[in-house]
Parts: sequence; C-alpha cells; structure tokens
Amino acid sequence: MTVKSSNITAVPHRVEREERWRANGHKGGVLWFTGLSGSGKTTLAFELEQKLFAKGYQVYVLDGDNVRHGLSGDLGFSPEDRIENIRRIGEVAALFAEAGYLVISAFISPYRDDRRLARQATDEGFHEVYLSANLATCEGRDAKGLYAKAHAGEIPDFTGVSAPYEAPEQADLEIDTGKLSVDESMALLHDYVAKAFHLSGDG
Repeated sequence: MTVKSSNITAVPHRVEREERWRANGHKGGVLWFTGLSGSGKTTLAFELEQKLFAKGYQVYVLDGDNVRHGLSGDLGFSPEDRIENIRRIGEVAALFAEAGYLVISAFISPYRDDRRLARQATDEGFHEVYLSANLATCEGRDAKGLYAKAHAGEIPDFTGVSAPYEAPEQADLEIDTGKLSVDESMALLHDYVAKAFHLSGDG
C-alpha cells in the first residue's frame, strides 16, 4: 500500500523471529479462515485456540464481530469499508505473527484481492483456510437470523445474498463444514497446524 506519512523510518527489532519461535516452541504465522457467514469460522477458531493454548501454543483469535467493536468500529459493510477492514486485519495479524504468535483470523473476507494482500503482509507464514459450506447450508444454520434479515432487505450488502463472495481458487486447506462435523473439522486443523507450524529439528 502507499504510505502517506513522511519522515518515518522502519526500526529493526533486536530479537530475531527465529528466537521468538524457539522460545514459543512453534513457528508464528496466520491461519486465515474465510467462508460465508454460518460456515463455522468463529466456532472452529475459538475451539482451535482453546485446544492449542492448552498444548502450550502462543495463539490468539482475531474475530470479525470482535474487531468491529474496536479497531474497525468506524467501518460499515460497503465494499470500500470491507476492503479497509481486511487491510487492517491483515496488518495486525502480520504483527502478531512477527511476534511469534499463531494468529487465527476468522473473517468472511469475501474478496480474493483482499486476501491476497493479507497474504503479502505475512508472506510465507500465511495459510488460507477455506470453510466451504455452501449457501444453503449456511442459511439453514442462520443462528443470528442474519440471512432472513438480508433476504427481507433489512441488511444491505450482505455476503451471499446482496453482495458477492469470491471463493479461494487454491486455498492452503479446504474444509467442507457442511459435510464434516466440528470434531472432524478440528482433526483436519490439528493435523495441518502440526505440520505447518512445527519447528524443524524438534522431536
């Protein structure tokens, strides 16, 4: 992105990234959950956070609803605001990852270009996880009644109804949460984390 501030200079850290990894016992990085509302992003993100924390991981969830109560509290759901929301999250997630954390990011993030920029912010530590439950499945869950409101015209720019969702063309991990249970989905996530964030040389 273009930086508008002038007279600024990036200051290097004196603790190397690999030192943080060794102290934590795992690599830092970002698991970026994307999918329609109701696909299970929040459920799986917080379940995974709890399980990994119990195993000693330095892990933290960035969730869409929570972030919009603070960091993105000034943004709505227009295409422009969605782009800015994901830009902010991508940069924050990258900072957490650089600090050695495993960040679980749970956002619809409907646009491929926005997810591409989020990947660029973290570079090789970024892992896109597509929760691919289809629209009918997600509408059938609709625990918050959001799809019903969107179809009634009460919520504008709602992804999957009045706003588009661009599915990943090649996600790092795809989980069809319409066909798999929470436990089955968690098993896939555990296996992926064990491989992707393992420190080489560890037992």
